[in-house]
Amino acid sequence: MPPTRPLPTLTLSGARLAASACEAKALALGVPMNIAVVDAATHLLHFSRMDGAKLTSIAIAIDKAFTAAGHRVGTHLYKDMVWPGGAAYGIGNSNGGRFTTIGGGLPVLGRDGEVLGAVGCSTGTPAQDEEVARAGVEALERKIRVGGMRAKL
Repeated sequence: MPPTRPLPTLTLSGARLAASACEAKALALGVPMNIAVVDAATHLLHFSRMDGAKLTSIAIAIDKAFTAAGHRVGTHLYKDMVWPGGAAYGIGNSNGGRFTTIGGGLPVLGRDGEVLGAVGCSTGTPAQDEEVARAGVEALERKIRVGGMRAKL
């Protein structure tokens, strides 16, 4: 086995595409959002704060994207596991407190199911945040599927 391997990841162009789709969905819902897009290594690539988005939700959006990329699943999936006695109880204290279990963070998957990055949104309800994040993820995944965008290696 070689000592290194390439890591497919989102580019700034891809992050901007996702953010644009998220902004359009947020406008349609009438809920201004904080929108964060991270790469496969959980590093912030792009951030948008729409006019009227909650200032206290800036870090939450970034942490939702961080969690979704790092754990390779949507943040909403932890909802039922984080209560006392749950399989993931206390996980919110990991990663310097950045791990979040609030819905609104979704991973972006490549053609082979690899995580290329993630989108995190915050200001609305967890369901609204997830709906807006999903719009960004779906825009990226459509572009990747049709071959118009390739992950950076």
